[in-house]
Amino acid sequence: MDRRTFLTRSALGLLGTGLLPGCRGRQVAHVLTPGQGDMVGSHAAGAETYSPLVDEAVAKLLGRHVHEASMVAHHELPPPPKRICFVCVENKSIEELGDFKDQLYQQIDTQIVQSGAFAPISKRLVDAGLAETRLRPDQLLIPSQMALFAASLERMGQPMDYLLYATLTSGTTQNNQSYQRDYLLTMELVNVNTGEYDKQSATVRKGYHKTSLGRFGNYSFNPFK
Repeated sequence: MDRRTFLTRSALGLLGTGLLPGCRGRQVAHVLTPGQGDMVGSHAAGAETYSPLVDEAVAKLLGRHVHEASMVAHHELPPPPKRICFVCVENKSIEELGDFKDQLYQQIDTQIVQSGAFAPISKRLVDAGLAETRLRPDQLLIPSQMALFAASLERMGQPMDYLLYATLTSGTTQNNQSYQRDYLLTMELVNVNTGEYDKQSATVRKGYHKTSLGRFGNYSFNPFK
């Protein structure tokens, strides 16, 4: 075996085992402690954006109704929790939600449970009702379709008092190589008996900045400072 063949085979062997310096990086991870803040997504929204949106919008919306439910005479029993059918999380933002969509649903659903004034209907039953009636979430606001869907849930032993929708939107402001994105989460609570609805929104603004390779190395220009 000549020297060139030997060196070639040796290099290929090192590549295969990851021993060649500088040819392969490694990925590491660490658990964030309760006192640490969420990591900030460099290209799209993440936990640092969605969690505050949910906390603010849901707390304010349900808080108003919890306050109303508590305003009863001392000799009266508090009313039973209202039944909320949380229909869906609609994503109308420029970004894909990915695995955050189900997580947002669960975060909102958990806050409904903890409010004390409302009792959510299981997502599995809501999905089953939509499948049985072959209705889309946006069709439920049509009175005849709402009645069809309500009847399906009642057959499952799950009468409802309210429909709840969560909608995520975004708006982008460009500034050369940087841009600002405003994320808006809107919660809509619809009374199925009266048609009245309540709405609450929350906003998080986030700046994104590109790093360039200049004469003196890496640098980034932040127009938001």
